[in-house]
Amino acid sequence: MSPGEVDLWDLRLPDRDDGDGLLDTSDLDDRERARAARFVSPRSRARYVAAHIALRRVLSTYLGLPAGELAFGRDPCPGCGGPHGRPVLTGSGSVPHFSLSHSRGLAVVAVAATPVGVDVQYVPPARTVERCAPALHPREQTELAAVPEVRRPEAFARLWARKEAYLKGIGTGLSRSPAADYLGDDPRAHPLGWRVHDLTGHPAALALNSSAPPRPIPRTLRLPRRRPTSPA
Repeated sequence: MSPGEVDLWDLRLPDRDDGDGLLDTSDLDDRERARAARFVSPRSRARYVAAHIALRRVLSTYLGLPAGELAFGRDPCPGCGGPHGRPVLTGSGSVPHFSLSHSRGLAVVAVAATPVGVDVQYVPPARTVERCAPALHPREQTELAAVPEVRRPEAFARLWARKEAYLKGIGTGLSRSPAADYLGDDPRAHPLGWRVHDLTGHPAALALNSSAPPRPIPRTLRLPRRRPTSPA
């Protein structure tokens, strides 16, 4: 992949409570299955399972390896050095950079030649915006306050998607203060070396470690279902 090029794979997640029972989960590892089992809501469990099957199948197409053989680890956190930084593939030499985000009915996987982050949000209620806005960068707070009240929740969702995409890209996640970096409406003031791009059709964004503007290439993934078993 050339610098600036980002493959964006999208997947519609199961809308049924028993959706995970219809998916072929043989590609997942024990850790992923254990985490899925901890979800109380069947629908949330189904969506987690679908998103992680999707991630494995997407990455397998780039590496030429079976999806079930991929092993994941974490880079050291750039903030504290702990083992909870950016997710990475292990044991496969030269690998692509990737990021996964899912929210309610949509999952997105970003794949690039340089560090990348992607985030999908939903439009929150006004009370959530009011509660979370003080945690933003001061300049972001000013910009958000200038948005008409009726449009403010959507503006907040798009801003928060940019912020989370960038924090995923650098590998800190929300362990880094949301006020530390400006990801508002002026791209010239965004963090040096990173290009942040709003995605259309949903409050979502990608952040790419590149001097070139991101060139998103949309792709769609559909997951195979379990084969029905014949009655004995």
